[in-house]
Amino acid sequence: MIIFGLILLIIGFITGIAILWTIGMILLVIGVVLWILGSVGHAVGGRRHYY
Repeated sequence: MIIFGLILLIIGFITGIAILWTIGMILLVIGVVLWILGSVGHAVGGRRHYY
């Protein structure tokens, strides 16, 4: 999710499409939050790792 968010951010920045930039930022933030929750040992969605 983090990588997909970064790809959308880059494509949105290069092409100037604002919706790709926004979706990429949202996916990046969600991915980072899930990664942090998983790394501290907190179960995410009933699983210890979300991947």
